[in-house]
Amino acid sequence: MADLDPRERQAAVDLIKQIHGAGMTILLVEQSVVEALQLADRGYVLQTGKIILQGTGQELLKSDLVRQAYLGM
Repeated sequence: MADLDPRERQAAVDLIKQIHGAGMTILLVEQSVVEALQLADRGYVLQTGKIILQGTGQELLKSDLVRQAYLGM
């Protein structure tokens, strides 16, 4: 979603929420970590192809590892 303008980005987020709300499982691979984790029921952090951390989107947003490595905090 990073290459979309703000309106397209919001439309994509709204569509993902609508599909998920209808009960469909979605696999989302996204470079925008904050937006992806805000949408995610569950998330996985990969490093060199291996899962190094997993949890709910909110848990991962609060993770020191995620905040330092992906959010620059």
